[in-house]
Amino acid sequence: MLAAVLHGQAGQFSERDARYRVQPSDVIEVHYRYTPEYDQTVTVQPDGFVALQIVGDIKLQGFTMEQVKASILEQASKRLKDPEITLVLKEFEKPYFVVGGEVTTPGRFEMRGKITAIQAIAMAGSWNIGGNLRQVIIFRRDDQWRLMATRVNVRPALYNSRKLEADDIWLRDSDIVIVPKSPLQVFDDYVQLIFTKGIYGIIPFQGVSLTFYRDLAGAATVLP
Repeated sequence: MLAAVLHGQAGQFSERDARYRVQPSDVIEVHYRYTPEYDQTVTVQPDGFVALQIVGDIKLQGFTMEQVKASILEQASKRLKDPEITLVLKEFEKPYFVVGGEVTTPGRFEMRGKITAIQAIAMAGSWNIGGNLRQVIIFRRDDQWRLMATRVNVRPALYNSRKLEADDIWLRDSDIVIVPKSPLQVFDDYVQLIFTKGIYGIIPFQGVSLTFYRDLAGAATVLP
């Protein structure tokens, strides 16, 4: 069963049709309908910001394109009367997910279409003998780009002992799926261990400071 990160926020992990969110190195074209002299092509910097002529520095990382448009219009309206803009996402990183831990071929995989946690494990060559399928951990960024973690029991479905619930986790771009080896006694401690020792070879998290907030189900939110 899916454990919510925070009480009442299970939707953060069960949403199927999440929109693309801007990431560093994405290239965005900004076109002004009435003032084309301010048209600009910008690259999202590693810190998530872009520099626009009228708007100045603005953070776009983690935003959907609709949110990017609203944010730019809000700032541009301070200097232009009733601006209208069109955005074009020219370059972006292909969606991917990472599978690690007790699987045959851990690594980074291109996300082509909708993928569930179980499908991700299968794409990584299935689980190793001794892998703890009852407490698979999934990391994700939320809408404010904070890092979250939750866990899901996929063993019943993989062993055909019962049908998995309909809210099996649908992965988002950049999600990380970890199949631990041993039963987790303290979820927070294991998450901390992964960040400090086990996941750096897969995806960089240098400089991340972790704070955990436990909910009634025992899961945790991780806030950088």
